[in-house]
Amino acid sequence: MSDLHLDSNVLLTLQDVMEDEYPVLLDTFLADSTERLRGLQQAQQAADAQALRLAAHSFKGSCSNMGAAQLAGLCKLLEEAARREQLDEAPALIEQIEREFAIVRILFRAERQRYR
Repeated sequence: MSDLHLDSNVLLTLQDVMEDEYPVLLDTFLADSTERLRGLQQAQQAADAQALRLAAHSFKGSCSNMGAAQLAGLCKLLEEAARREQLDEAPALIEQIEREFAIVRILFRAERQRYR
């Protein structure tokens, strides 16, 4: 697994803590993240800086907890842009977030396959 996209130490800790529920955690993160991405897009389309900031902040925390540090960093950049009400930066950042999540999704699905 690529440490560039996922921190294997975080995943090992999650495996130890979650034990048999680890696959459920992976599934939940993937489903939840898809909804979070939709929320980012909707807030950006509505030009709602506050909603965008909150959505980015929430997604950042989720990504960080799951060891997706690069994805969390992109969410932090979006959160900061929304805090400054620099919504012109949002489309490019959301595109980067979507691209990174596509990679993370593949890696987590591969991780999930180990538990079938």
